Amino acid sequence: MDLPLVLDAAHGGVTDQVTAALRHAVLTRTLAAGTTLPASRRLAQDLGVSRGVVVEAYYRLTAEGFLVARQGSGTVVAGAADLEPAPAPRAAPPPAQQVRYQLRPGVPDLSLFPRTQWLARMRHTLATVPNDAFGYADPGGVLALRQEVSGYLNRVRAARATPDRVVVVAGVALALSLIVRSLRADGRSRIAVEDPSGIAYQELLVESGADLVHVPVDDEGLDVSALERSGADAVVLTPAHQFPTGVVLSPARRAALVTWARATGGHIIEDDYDAEFRFDRDPVGSLQGLLPSHVTLTGSVSKALSPGLRLGWMLAPPALADGVRRLRSLLDLGSPVPEQYALARFLADGGYDRHLRRARGVYRRRRDALATALARHLPQAHVQGISAGLHLYARLPDGVDDVAVAAAALDRGVNVFPISPMRTAPGSPGLVIGFAGEPEQRLAEAVRVLASVAR
Repeated sequence: MDLPLVLDAAHGGVTDQVTAALRHAVLTRTLAAGTTLPASRRLAQDLGVSRGVVVEAYYRLTAEGFLVARQGSGTVVAGAADLEPAPAPRAAPPPAQQVRYQLRPGVPDLSLFPRTQWLARMRHTLATVPNDAFGYADPGGVLALRQEVSGYLNRVRAARATPDRVVVVAGVALALSLIVRSLRADGRSRIAVEDPSGIAYQELLVESGADLVHVPVDDEGLDVSALERSGADAVVLTPAHQFPTGVVLSPARRAALVTWARATGGHIIEDDYDAEFRFDRDPVGSLQGLLPSHVTLTGSVSKALSPGLRLGWMLAPPALADGVRRLRSLLDLGSPVPEQYALARFLADGGYDRHLRRARGVYRRRRDALATALARHLPQAHVQGISAGLHLYARLPDGVDDVAVAAAALDRGVNVFPISPMRTAPGSPGLVIGFAGEPEQRLAEAVRVLASVAR
């Protein structure tokens, strides 16, 4: 038989190429289950390779379960029940070179990462921490970091924290997943989420087992009256700088939310999104500081330092904190130890605060440049959410197709995000525009391009 095999040098040497081609033919059903393959010598001749190459390829695929060697019948393709179909190809992301102006929200300028200072803390860790500290650590995080995080949250976020209630996690996404799973184990799975909110955010909560309820957001933040009617067991919200609209939860809504939690026993999951980057004044204290028995506060250094560090925390009531620790002990046994000690020292010696002060100055100038450019080149957009964070929201006139505008902008190399796909209820169109990753002059250039496709 003639096999429709195409060898691809991208897979490596000749043996790897033959193996990959055969594997692909089996997975795509080009070679049906039960098909007898040619003898190794015959296939080697057809492909113009040595017989040893084909013998090795058959051996590998037999070991992987794709082929079966039968006495007297040669090598055949394994039965269909033993094979999973090849996954459908996923759409490739836009090529990196297509994006000339990266206005993605929530991503810091990675060139601001304090390499020298961080290296000094890592060196100090490796020189001073005893050997036994590098074993399997407390899945809730090393004590030194939990102490520093609790002190930092008390000082900066007006929280009521103690080290035993802090759990170190690999970012807010993991914290949310662990919290939802712990609440489900306690019979609480109906989770309210802000509408609009990030698409990946919603997918994360659903994948973690949440029965999502969408609660609208207006100019004062989460609509607590709608939350009361939703029957939710818990709510996830971003009160310091709502994503994506940028509004700050008003004092009246904060009070109403605390009243809801007290009256219903509902749990508040406070994602402290963008709280470290408030530009007009000090940020409002956390909700956790108002009602620590009903609030879990989550945060990370992903925007302040780098998302690549994968270091964050949650401050939870004792029972929930214990449940999350148990889950972590089963899943991944905690976060990397050297980085935890380095961050603890960075917090303790004031390096973290100094870095944030410098970064705020950089991002304030970039925010001002973006807001000025939008006012000049896209005056029909109503800009909001500029008091904090690394993005702003440009509300567009009714009737504008924000998805089409974002797509047209991307065709011109400007990466912005439409808000419509983040909503479940009808609302005004708009664009979520990050400003952290580009200097002032390039932000102005990007807005000129954006304005040319938004008219």
